[in-house]
Amino acid sequence: MKVSFISLGCAKNLVNTEQMMALVRSAGHEITAQPEGADAAVLNTCGFIDSAKSEAIQNILELAELKKEGKLGKLLVTGCLSQRYQKELVEELPEVDGVLGTGSYTDVASAVAELMEGERPEHFGDIHRTYEDGERMVTTPPYTAFLKIAEGCSNGCAFCIIPKLRGRYRSRSMEALVEEARGLAASGVKELIVIAQDITRYGLDRKDGSTLAKLLDRLCELDFHWIRLHYLYPEAVTDELIETIARQPKILHYLDIPIQHCNDAILKAMNRRDTKAELLKLFEKLR
Repeated sequence: MKVSFISLGCAKNLVNTEQMMALVRSAGHEITAQPEGADAAVLNTCGFIDSAKSEAIQNILELAELKKEGKLGKLLVTGCLSQRYQKELVEELPEVDGVLGTGSYTDVASAVAELMEGERPEHFGDIHRTYEDGERMVTTPPYTAFLKIAEGCSNGCAFCIIPKLRGRYRSRSMEALVEEARGLAASGVKELIVIAQDITRYGLDRKDGSTLAKLLDRLCELDFHWIRLHYLYPEAVTDELIETIARQPKILHYLDIPIQHCNDAILKAMNRRDTKAELLKLFEKLR
């Protein structure tokens, strides 16, 4: 069968889409770029902020119109929107034929099979135990790719729904990450973009001595031109990490740091752990 994928939201969501594409391909199906003419479309959604929810619903309605016109078979919705609004999605959008939560994206091949048999799959597995080491169909340009080093978040910021949608922070093993990165380098990737909800806390949950700095040293041994770091929470930036970034020429001197605010009262209300003075001190140290 022909199965089309549409990925919304962040790069971390895109990696999940790439993993789902590989699973569906391994099940013997053909991956097609366009939903028109597909037997099924899988829409991987974001449900973080209002604009993302609106974009997801608009995409659902557009795909529903294709179904109505006979140009698309079935519609499977996955990702954060389906995790956040499990009942509402099924009850208020009857155009949706099946849903997968963020703990069940690895069920995508079986869900597609259920769709084709006329069933309405609803899979909502444990969001704290998703499998992160599977094959991917990389969809970025051939010179660049994302490496997702962890899933979930345990920071508990007052304004953020992510821990309830993605589960607690879970670092992947360093060996699995190096092996995946080695495959990306061998395929011609020159820019490796290291991502997670918070990459600075990599390894702290594993209790085996793994740290982001140690992982970066391993990644710098591979054939990449440069390595870019995305989303480093400021309070977890260590001297070891700063020294590694300074020492390794492949690591770009570009740090994507969520400051959120420079007002201490608002930072406290957000349940952030930094003050304005601590942020300024960190930036001075980095420079």
